[in-house]
Amino acid sequence: MFYANEHPPAHFHARIAEFQAIVDIDSIAIVAGRLPPAQMRSVLTWAASRQDLLRRTFVAAMAHEKVGPIE
Repeated sequence: MFYANEHPPAHFHARIAEFQAIVDIDSIAIVAGRLPPAQMRSVLTWAASRQDLLRRTFVAAMAHEKVGPIE
């Protein structure tokens, strides 16, 4: 997830059930929160394969542009 009031550094929010984490887009690492190990690996693998798109979407969110889902 990206929120309308995003701020640097470039990151996104991952939420799975009751778990939440903030993932740094440049390092593809969890910087706050936690996810179960299997889901953490899936999220980080997913993010690594979409890193450029995540960066562009983060910039758009910071500019208060509407952003859609990233598949």
